Amino acid sequence: MSTSSTLLEFVAPIEPDLLAMGETLAQELVTDDPSVAEMVEHLSRFQGKQLRASLLLLVARASGNGSPEMPVVAAVVELIHLATLVHDDVLDGAEIRRRLPSLNTTWDNQIAVLLGDWLYSRAFARSTRLTHPLASQLLATTTQAICVGEIRQALGRHRFDASPAEYERIAMAKTGVLYGAAAELGVCYGRLDQEVLGREMRLMGQELGLAFQIADDLLDIEGEEAVVGKSVGTDIADGKVTLPVLHAWRSADPEGRAAIEAAYLDTDCADRRSALREACDLVKGCEQARARADELIASAQRRLLHLPANEMRLSLERVLEFTLERRS
Repeated sequence: MSTSSTLLEFVAPIEPDLLAMGETLAQELVTDDPSVAEMVEHLSRFQGKQLRASLLLLVARASGNGSPEMPVVAAVVELIHLATLVHDDVLDGAEIRRRLPSLNTTWDNQIAVLLGDWLYSRAFARSTRLTHPLASQLLATTTQAICVGEIRQALGRHRFDASPAEYERIAMAKTGVLYGAAAELGVCYGRLDQEVLGREMRLMGQELGLAFQIADDLLDIEGEEAVVGKSVGTDIADGKVTLPVLHAWRSADPEGRAAIEAAYLDTDCADRRSALREACDLVKGCEQARARADELIASAQRRLLHLPANEMRLSLERVLEFTLERRS
């Protein structure tokens, strides 16, 4: 059984909520402008696993949050995630997304950036029509954190001497905070008296998101495009020194460090990922990064014990395990 089909099995208990979320998301992607409609139709194929929406809906059900607006809140989260995907492909110079040409490849960077902005505006416009302001407030601060994380990462290109803690601060802002916001909204939307549980679920979501980012970084180094379904090697091409490479560089001798740096910086290098693989033994660095992802998921699993023991919590446990096993 593939990891994708396994994930579908894990989220089966919230299938009606996911269908309702999908309907709202589809409505928000409707536009009467034919130029935008063509891009949105292409974008609609990138929706993928909808893991953030699933997290929100599972946490809501597990914690007893029966707000009828939860699928709409989940759709807003997915709109924000779609916007980040579009912008990420521009920043990374990625050519493939979900085994299809990325928007920036099919059109160009300028148009892709503007479509990402359009998606953000759609998300926040929809959030203002919700009954409770928490979604708008929390997702606004979350989006700011995402942007700051991307800025920090861009300013930190080729920082081989960065610490793992610095890497995690950036990765948390880029990826972890949206997972954390989704989990917190699952508990607290419409129920402000659930602050303690909301905090635990926010931390659980952040740990999941950080582990997901580490897994993504590993795929960029180890994965094959045909399996992963998107461009690989883009982190190296863009000068991003991710956790596996940080560990490899820190454990290398001066000659090995110079070879790693050359794989990133040599202007004549046509295939930086291959050069990096030849420059050093990445196995140990990847193992250390994977061990850190294991620690994060174990901590997130412990936080789930704050939820009642029910079918939804079991699904959440399995979703966390999926993060460590994903191949795409």
